[in-house]
Amino acid sequence: MEFLLECIGFPPDHDSESLARAAKELGETAVWRGPGGAHLRLPLGQGVEVRVDREDADAPWSVVPYFESARRVRVALERWGDLPDSKSDALLEGWANPPLPGKLAHPSMSPDSWPMSMIVTDARRLRTEFELGKILALSMAGFALCVDSIEAAGAHEESSRKSASIQLLGGSAAPGGCVELDAEVLCVNEWVNPLTARTVRLLELDVPGKPLEVFVSPWQLEQDGLAVPEPGSRIQGVFLLTGRSSGGLTSVSERLGRGFG
Repeated sequence: MEFLLECIGFPPDHDSESLARAAKELGETAVWRGPGGAHLRLPLGQGVEVRVDREDADAPWSVVPYFESARRVRVALERWGDLPDSKSDALLEGWANPPLPGKLAHPSMSPDSWPMSMIVTDARRLRTEFELGKILALSMAGFALCVDSIEAAGAHEESSRKSASIQLLGGSAAPGGCVELDAEVLCVNEWVNPLTARTVRLLELDVPGKPLEVFVSPWQLEQDGLAVPEPGSRIQGVFLLTGRSSGGLTSVSERLGRGFG
């Protein structure tokens, strides 16, 4: 997944090992990631950071992007599980923006709900079991695995504009934590990566409930001849969703009987 670093301004030929060294020299410990191994974060500003992890001394460094969104989304939990390659992460599936209790039989019946799958990066806080339908508060952001199309702003009349489409990837070979999105771009926020001086674009997509913040690789867009996203554009592609729990869970110290962090 290191190619996702392109989404936050690191060119395809950037040396990820140099980022691991920078995180060790200049970064901070990500204490919520777990007690074993090495878990570091290298803040780049504006909520963007490089996450550097190694589960044990013999394992290679994992270097991936992360964005700490200020938005919180309510999610009704349907399934979660551990990831074999990272003890610090968990796969969570459910429904974003579920209806209030007693309003509807199932979130799929609500126009504001959409199916989601994401990688939760503070798995240590997750309990070993959840009851179906438990409501969690999560922060989340998306990183484009592949953008298939970008439709120019104004390509359709106002009356014929489509609502957002969000689908889970199907099949046993589909990567976890990914959704297929087809949505309009509401806003584009630009920021400069301080290490590479490259422009990073944070897109806000018009999805039910709160807008979803996502990043795309400008190198992939250029290679595939796709336009630079702008407000009013429509983007379609596959995105990896990552985030952290921010409510609905008991604390680690409550469960383990000792202080944390």
